[in-house]
Amino acid sequence: MFRFKQFIVDQSGCAMKINTDGVLLGAIAEADSPGSILDIGTGTGVIALMLAQRYNGSKVDAVEIDIEAAKTAERNFKGSPFADRLTLYASGFERFFAQYPEKKYDLIVSNPPFYVDSLKSPGAKKALAKHTDVDFFEKLIKGVSGHLSPNGCCWLILPVTLMDMIIALAENRNIYPQRIINVHSYPHSEAHRVILCLGFDKVSAQISNLTIYKAISVYSDEYKKLLQPYFLAF
Repeated sequence: MFRFKQFIVDQSGCAMKINTDGVLLGAIAEADSPGSILDIGTGTGVIALMLAQRYNGSKVDAVEIDIEAAKTAERNFKGSPFADRLTLYASGFERFFAQYPEKKYDLIVSNPPFYVDSLKSPGAKKALAKHTDVDFFEKLIKGVSGHLSPNGCCWLILPVTLMDMIIALAENRNIYPQRIINVHSYPHSEAHRVILCLGFDKVSAQISNLTIYKAISVYSDEYKKLLQPYFLAF
């Protein structure tokens, strides 16, 4: 059990536990008063819950292909103060988009599997959660481009090495980088993640940096400020 300020997340049955990538995306992803939000690959449901907390006028849909993880996320949704605004779909995103072609979202988020063309992680569930290939991202970007509202945006967190590929796939679908946030573990370390915001406006992307730690085991002030609305420790 992971206790946040306004909700509790049970992680049982989920191959991918709450991690820094997920909570960073949940804290950073934003849109202008989104009425509709979609979390693709919700896992424990933590990102959906964070967004439901921040945008109290929004309806949040979440899809999760792993049945046990979907059951856990649904329990977490039902036990939260935002239960009436959260809906879990135990489905892959392709099937979900095919079943609901009319759905449009002001904000789409995903902390996707990212071991492209690498060895699968041991264990079937972890492999499903973490391993993918280029075909996965092509289908993801295609689905996103067809289900974003005209002024909507999609936020992804990815390894830096995948950014150029994702941007190229997005531009083929007429969606473009709006913001690029390079995530560093320490002030002088290389970026290991990128948080990418995509939208329909063809603009020069706003580029910035975010540092998680200012010293070993000491969180940076910017990280604490981001997570302060959610973490009991901050």
